[in-house]
Order: sequence, then structure tokens, then C-alpha cells
Amino acid sequence: MLNVVLFGPPGAGKGTQSEILREKYSLVHISTGDVFRMHIKGATELGTLAKSFMDRGELVPDEVTIGMLRAEVEKHHGAAGFIFDGFPRTSAQAAALDELLHSMNTSISGMVALEVNQEELIERLLNRAKTSGRADDADENIIRNRIAVYEKETSPVADYYKSHNKYFGVIGVGDIEKITQRLCDIIDRLK
Repeated sequence: MLNVVLFGPPGAGKGTQSEILREKYSLVHISTGDVFRMHIKGATELGTLAKSFMDRGELVPDEVTIGMLRAEVEKHHGAAGFIFDGFPRTSAQAAALDELLHSMNTSISGMVALEVNQEELIERLLNRAKTSGRADDADENIIRNRIAVYEKETSPVADYYKSHNKYFGVIGVGDIEKITQRLCDIIDRLK
């Protein structure tokens, strides 16, 4: 089973690349952002709670995120593998994901990180707000806070995968096709 963590700051292109990789490798794409938005739109208890954190540009607490993720993974018995987009964001989440996959007799094949500079991220997110209507992408101060939270709180998860020799950085700037090829070069070695 091929299980890839696609990692990167908000606006790095994880969603775009995940869809391409999902089709190429027949993987199930699980985006915590999409899962959160589904719960928010459905006005579930978890959705309301998650929204309160997201509106402030903060990370949703681990127990909420892990509960949502477990339910999504369990929906796809017999999958060829998964692309985890936006998860894990903490070392505790990485350990919880390892436990979940271990219970399914599989593991993370690797973390592939899209590396993009801050000004490029801000420009991408402001543009995305105009086309998607996402309120969390429309305010530059909230974007800068999201990036700062990402840098402060998620760098330990990269270290977690580095310590397991499962971290691979990829330049996430340039043509979408070239970025995809960089990702595929790594993923093909993980299969």
C-alpha cells in the first residue's frame, strides 16, 4: 500500500497536486481541509468547533482532527493507498496516523513536502480567495498568522519524518507539470 503525506504551508499547492497524484497512482485523497469544510457546511458539532479555530487561523485540536481522519480512512477498505493532505500537522498526529495505519497492516511510505516562499504563498492565497470565496484566504493578516502557525507548530512533524528517513523536500514553485514531475520522481521511488 502506498501512503503519502503531502506536506506544505497553506497555498503550497497540496490540493492541486493531490488530485493529479490521486489519479496517477489510484490513491484515495484525504484532505483535512475538505473534511473540515464538509463538517462545517453540515453544521455538525465537530464542524462548528473546527470552524472556531480555523476562523482565527489556528490549528484544530488533535483529538478533533484525528477523529475525523479515522472515520475517513475507515470508509475506504481495500484502497491502494492514501494521500494525506494537510495531515499530520503535529508529531502527536503523526504518531496517531502511524498507529491507525499499523492497525491496517500498513505504514506511511513517505512525507513529500512542497517548499514555497512566504510571499508566493500570500499571493496564491489572496488569488484563491477571489476565485473560491474562501474567507480564510481573503485577509492577509490571517494568512500571515496561518503561515506563522504552520512554521512554528508543524516543523516538528517534518523532523518526525526526517528521523524515520521518510522526509523528501520538493521545490513547489514553477509550472504545475514540473512540480508534479518532481513529486512523481520521489513517489516512484517509494512504491
